[in-house]
Amino acid sequence: MVRASIRVGDAGAVAGLIRAARTAAGLTQASLAERLGTTQSVISRWERGRDEPRLSTLARVMHACGHALSLAVEPDDVDRAQIRQQLAMTPSERLAMVTNVSRVLAAAHRVG
Repeated sequence: MVRASIRVGDAGAVAGLIRAARTAAGLTQASLAERLGTTQSVISRWERGRDEPRLSTLARVMHACGHALSLAVEPDDVDRAQIRQQLAMTPSERLAMVTNVSRVLAAAHRVG
């Protein structure tokens, strides 16, 4: 069984998932492509993170490799209050905040 936790838009994680499922199934890129009715170059692009299949296609990939795609939707760790606060800032306030953070990071880098 191949288990992975990926975030939407994380092409690297999707690439690793496809590669892991394919190799666990003992398939070559060409044989997986044949099962899916596509080309080996498409599989290669997915596995290198150069392109990403649609969710429905990812489910077909997993099925072709002998796995089922199970999705879990979970809340993210985003601090919505902080986002609202930043959106309420003027552009000059945002710039000042970014400048201050940059200074702190630069100072920490010099110390470390």
